[in-house]
Amino acid sequence: MTKRLTCDVVVVGAGMVGAACALYAARAGLSVALVDRGPVAGGTTGSGEGNLLVSDKEPGPELELALLSGRLWTELAAEPGVGASIEYEAKGGVVVASSGEGLAALGEFAAGQREAGIDARAVAADELYELEPHLAPGTAGGVFYPQDSQVMPSLAAAQLVRLARSSGAELRTGWTVTAVLRTAGGEVRGVRTDRGEIHAPYVVNAAGTWGGELAALAGTDLPVLPRRGFVLVTEPLPRMVRHKVYAADYVADVASGSAALQTSPVVEGTAAGPVLIGASRERVGFDRSFSLPVMRALAAGATRLFPFLEGVRAMRAYVGFRPYMPDHLPAVGPDARVPGLVHACGHEGAGIGLAAGTGHLIAQVLTGVSPDLALAPFLPDRFANCPPQEAS
Repeated sequence: MTKRLTCDVVVVGAGMVGAACALYAARAGLSVALVDRGPVAGGTTGSGEGNLLVSDKEPGPELELALLSGRLWTELAAEPGVGASIEYEAKGGVVVASSGEGLAALGEFAAGQREAGIDARAVAADELYELEPHLAPGTAGGVFYPQDSQVMPSLAAAQLVRLARSSGAELRTGWTVTAVLRTAGGEVRGVRTDRGEIHAPYVVNAAGTWGGELAALAGTDLPVLPRRGFVLVTEPLPRMVRHKVYAADYVADVASGSAALQTSPVVEGTAAGPVLIGASRERVGFDRSFSLPVMRALAAGATRLFPFLEGVRAMRAYVGFRPYMPDHLPAVGPDARVPGLVHACGHEGAGIGLAAGTGHLIAQVLTGVSPDLALAPFLPDRFANCPPQEAS
């Protein structure tokens, strides 16, 4: 039977960012329909590590969004029953340099972050082993970031959706958006799905890696591309990795625009016991093929940081697609080209951490409140005159 709903805003995409948009919009008093063609956290969110990071971000708009989002995540985790249910851990991050040259570069990077309000503590080589006793010997030093945290992404997205529904939001999974409805004058009037129409004056594009497809349905464009990444998952272990630990070159890989394969060791324990091992990045379209060379590179990088992992079994690996944008900033805010279309996508590998801040800002836009952060660097029409991007 054809269904027709009416609400204030349709949020398309029930990953972490969409869940946060639905939550904060509903708490702001708006009637919300959250729509996804699959299940909650069925896309990039379900393939993430759950990082809430400031350590990998240079001073600028993304770091400001990360700081806002971190404060909001702390508030969410403090709500009754939420922190434990999402496996929230304010455990901090440790960035390790293997050489004196690398340590100098890391120190310069951290100094800029401190000026921007980040708690970045230089750690001498011998002090590193007080933080991480099982680190490989011979490190030059590092930086400790107490503000880095972690959640279990699928659980966190589900919990944000639950909180949104308790504030009145409606969830529609298994509904595929086939068109964005618009008036003769071009204003948004909702969406058409394979299960019926949902009428609303606002549509939020929280479709992640598929945000460009939704933008096209609305008659505009957004240069979101998939950037593939693998994660290795070990057997459950006692807590032998206490923080998120990664090599200093990870920051350069995150900022790179290269389509080629890049790997840098990232290792972290989880509340459930398994150790998560990353990180790889490459633009190969939506190719989900298993890559043994990538697995070997991840394992080799992890054992360089933590030699004890050589004797630990990897139980599985999973792959996901980060929503990559050419300038490494997400699209957050209204699209001047399509009145009523608001974007909240393109966060690449930082979507989990930036979700709360993004949802908060989107709710402010939808309710006419002056946003807590300047949105100019994130506005989607900044790409209007950019040449098209290649998928791989």
